[in-house]
Amino acid sequence: MSTTTDLPVVRPSDLGQPIYVGSVQRLYAVPGREDLMVCETTNAGSVFDVGSIFDIPGSDVARATFRHALYTRMAKPETWLKVKEAIQKEIAKPEASAEAKAFLEDLLVGPLEKMVVSGANTHHTGMLDSVTGEIAAGMPENPSTFNVVRRFPVMKPVQKPILGSFVYDYSMFYQAATYVIPLEYIVRFGITGGSSVLRKYASLSDADKKTYENELGLSQAMQAWQFLPRPIFDLTSKHEPEDRNVTKQEAALMSGMEADAFVSTIKLSLLGAWAVRQLLDEIGLLLWDIKWEFAVDEGEFFFVDTIDTDSFRATAFLETEGKKIVLHYNKQSMRDYYKIAEATWFAGVNDAKKEANKTGTPFTKVLKEGQAAGKWPHTPVVHPDFLALQAKKMDIIRQHVLGNTEPEVSKAALREVGEAEVDFYRQRGLFDEYCKANAI
Repeated sequence: MSTTTDLPVVRPSDLGQPIYVGSVQRLYAVPGREDLMVCETTNAGSVFDVGSIFDIPGSDVARATFRHALYTRMAKPETWLKVKEAIQKEIAKPEASAEAKAFLEDLLVGPLEKMVVSGANTHHTGMLDSVTGEIAAGMPENPSTFNVVRRFPVMKPVQKPILGSFVYDYSMFYQAATYVIPLEYIVRFGITGGSSVLRKYASLSDADKKTYENELGLSQAMQAWQFLPRPIFDLTSKHEPEDRNVTKQEAALMSGMEADAFVSTIKLSLLGAWAVRQLLDEIGLLLWDIKWEFAVDEGEFFFVDTIDTDSFRATAFLETEGKKIVLHYNKQSMRDYYKIAEATWFAGVNDAKKEANKTGTPFTKVLKEGQAAGKWPHTPVVHPDFLALQAKKMDIIRQHVLGNTEPEVSKAALREVGEAEVDFYRQRGLFDEYCKANAI
């Protein structure tokens, strides 16, 4: 076990009360170190922006371990050398279009040139050993649910009324040199069923669809579960009551940075996605999309926030009963559960969101008030058998990142638990509904 020598011992029992309690993690101050913060991953899960509504046993250690292992890899130059080689292989493919090649060649310039030499900047410092309280740079002898990170200022835009409506004021970001950028960066290697990109495409006219296809480098009509010739990215607000998609122009203005710096963060999000893709490839999982957040400090950029199986969409495929079905190894499994097994509750959530959008009132407040009044169903309890399957998935991935299992063993185990999830729906007469959401 390797530990840093200039950091304090921080025993979990000495952390005191959290300074922030989120839907899936708690944050703690480090005594005597205002520059550091402890992030505790919990068993809690959140979907549809509702908040913590389910617990997956063992997911706390599994997700904390994944986070620690990935950030540790990202600090190493060899990780980015592999990413560079992977991009160069894509460029060399005979079928790659001129547009795709130009896009990928541009990714090789800028941030990647620095990271292949010195690794990526991240806010990650290490994981607490659950027994000794030492902050381990490598994997501690006793893994815990606590990761230690550098603390960056978080500023939130102010909602301002305007003629019966409202806008968000981001001017404070132009007056600061160190802060968490108020955006989420979503990178997509492909189009999943029900994705916002697919919904946008479906709403376009035939002429606009062709334009959009050209923009994405597609040689045919967009369809669900289709990999793209090159990755694309979306940007959303981060600190408004509900995340919303924003244009590149709006995002650049919200970021508080000049254009070249903003472009660097986009490149970092794409490169980081490639690093995760390679990790998942080892165990037979396909990465479709992933989200990132960044901080800036005097012109230097840092990967920040949690990164675990809740942050990306990874799948495999299963052939059964004459159908090709998508198997999920991420939070999409929980989303599907609520949509399929608790459809009435899910409909109420969507109604509450529509109502909240009209007034600017926080969505969770609207939902809770409506549930209390009997307008919408209360949040249901997830079946324990289904939660056990999710726990098993996470543990298999955890054992892989710890190096405790060979990739082929992990791949077979993940396939087995994916098939068991399909059987869960089949045994309850919900197989057809599952196929509607996940069959190709």
